[in-house]
Amino acid sequence: MSHIALEKQTGQRQRGVVASLRRFFKAYGWGYAFILPSMLVFAIFTLAPVLWALLISFQSYDYTFIWNGKWAGLSNYVHAFTTEGGVFGQAIKNTLYYTVITVTANILIALILSSLIQGRSKPWRTFFLSAFYLPAVTSVVIIAITWRWIYNSEYGFLNYILGAFHLAAVRWLSDPNIVLNSITLSTVLTVPATGVVLFNAAMGSIPTEYYEAAMLDGAGPLRRWWHITLPLIRPTTLYLVVLYTIASFEVFEKVFVMVPAGVGDSAQVIVTQIYQNGFQQFRYGLASAQAFVLFLMIAAVALVQFRFLRSDVEY
Repeated sequence: MSHIALEKQTGQRQRGVVASLRRFFKAYGWGYAFILPSMLVFAIFTLAPVLWALLISFQSYDYTFIWNGKWAGLSNYVHAFTTEGGVFGQAIKNTLYYTVITVTANILIALILSSLIQGRSKPWRTFFLSAFYLPAVTSVVIIAITWRWIYNSEYGFLNYILGAFHLAAVRWLSDPNIVLNSITLSTVLTVPATGVVLFNAAMGSIPTEYYEAAMLDGAGPLRRWWHITLPLIRPTTLYLVVLYTIASFEVFEKVFVMVPAGVGDSAQVIVTQIYQNGFQQFRYGLASAQAFVLFLMIAAVALVQFRFLRSDVEY
């Protein structure tokens, strides 16, 4: 009797599970059917390559069309910091230097420009937003080529200005001592289009009653901006800080296009190291390990940023 009762109980459970699945698919089936193509594309072309790269980072993987990886443990992660005289460590320092300066400058410039635009009439505001957004729709390669011409040591625009003041020409992109600063400066002087647009939208959504109440209390423009605008756009600031940080950590095209060969390790960044090891020297295990080091760095920095900049703003 106990065996029969157990089978009956198991059958009831199975029928209950089947009934629950039927109710679930009846309620949500069409929704999952619509997102299934996107989920399949994500799984095949994003998730699977990332998991495969993670597996390769623990293997000695050579250039071949047949999988011949041998388990190497953490040796690729150790070699990432020790091969070629520790150039990867220098690349990390250069990337951090570039990131700190460019992210800080982009946020400050976007804040200032957005604050100046916000007080203009609608036609002028539309004009300035459109003008400042142009860099966002321009290829990074085109911008890098333009800056390479500006920095040209023989007939570049900057050296032309220096020559007008009878100053010596500067080797902006071929001097190892200043090449990283030249690349950083080119990013700082490029208007942060996304930041300007998003900050302007966030400022425009703040209720005017807050500013009117502050004005009645005698608060001037600077105090209203500091005590009302900045705190209420903090979620947008967090989003932009994370966005610009990820973009700065992944900088590649600008360095690859602007810096000529022979400068040495002064302009090496993390992604150029991954490119050289993976696509020039075909050391896929080492390149994958460096890529996941980059991932861990971005994740750690993003967690710190969320910890100190997050806020529950409601208005």
